Amino acid sequence: MEADILHITDKPEVKNLKITSPSFENNSWIPTKFSGYGEDLSPELIIEGIAKGAKSMVVTLDDLEHPIFPGYNHWLAWNLTPINRIPQGLPKGAVIDTPIHAEQGLAYGKHCYRGPKPPFNWNHRYRFTVYTLDTMLSISTDSNKSELLRAMEGHMLQKGELYGSYQRKHN
Repeated sequence: MEADILHITDKPEVKNLKITSPSFENNSWIPTKFSGYGEDLSPELIIEGIAKGAKSMVVTLDDLEHPIFPGYNHWLAWNLTPINRIPQGLPKGAVIDTPIHAEQGLAYGKHCYRGPKPPFNWNHRYRFTVYTLDTMLSISTDSNKSELLRAMEGHMLQKGELYGSYQRKHN
């Protein structure tokens, strides 16, 4: 009985994934064209070291310094094919197939990427997170981040993060 309990609660270790972008360096300024004050384009993401057993990928974008809702979610995309490059400017839509397949959920960007847009002239820090999973997810595109994370439980193989800051009129 004790061995069964250990087996049920024992989770595999989530390995690191390297995430970079030709659009901005880690911990630097996110260019205005990727913000809600610019063209609101999703930046290109480069993923290195994808596990051989990965069946899908998930991407999220969170505002880490939102004054009311810390970790406020801006973007949810899942069931991406495990690829080394997520192209810039993914289109709006609950399900897209061009230039890559993605299912996009409910966040500040409803079924789409919505870039940084802090009010006034505040400086906020943002986190892009990419996960690889050992499965495809069967959840509604009307799912929010907590529902997505629940569906991912026990299926995460890897996780990588890319940080950037945004402030209107920054130097």
